[in-house]
Amino acid sequence: MNNVWILAVLILISALPALGLFIWFRLSRFPLGLLWFLAFLLGGALSLLTAGLLQGLFPPLGDSGAGSVILRLFTQIALTEEAARLVLLIPLLLIWFRFEKPPVEADAPAAASQGPVPRRALAAAAGFAAGLGFAVIETATYGAADLGIALLRAFTAAPLHGACGCRVGMAVAGFRESPVRSVLRFLIAAALHGMYDFMVLSPGMPIVFPICLVAAALASSIQQIRYRETMVTSS
Repeated sequence: MNNVWILAVLILISALPALGLFIWFRLSRFPLGLLWFLAFLLGGALSLLTAGLLQGLFPPLGDSGAGSVILRLFTQIALTEEAARLVLLIPLLLIWFRFEKPPVEADAPAAASQGPVPRRALAAAAGFAAGLGFAVIETATYGAADLGIALLRAFTAAPLHGACGCRVGMAVAGFRESPVRSVLRFLIAAALHGMYDFMVLSPGMPIVFPICLVAAALASSIQQIRYRETMVTSS
């Protein structure tokens, strides 16, 4: 019973960043409404099933050496989970941009004066929400196996998944204009994910290392979401 309560607390802690993200969107009047926010959040959670299917395609590794572990972390886990997010975000973003036509102008005077919200920032925000949805379910999975690792992931995995989802969302939004840059963004998301998993699972690795990695990725993601195109006015 105690484990059940601990797991419930871990899930609650992991879900708090999603609430914080939505409150931030409302306060800044970011053009991502509640229904679409929940759609991206739920889609991110469901993408865990796609990730599991992709991971099942990999043959079992022959040994448990350092090289095999690193290969598994960066390909069988990180790459497949980001690919699952990509598969989820492509249709959702296309539908959102095509039918909902999210406004590119924030209606807050201060935000509007900074310029319109570009598709890249909208996709970054949607991808971040999808990453947080994924993290809530994953935390429950890890919590059932190892509460110690789950406790660390509850504080760090949610923003890490959000930051990776942010980059995958930008990759989807910018693929038509710059496919090479989009592929690089996707690969960077997978690399960040793999490095985080490696740091968390490496015995004796100081906890400050994954925390610093997550903090840097989170700060960069916030900057991308807050990006406004410069308004050019003629005198």
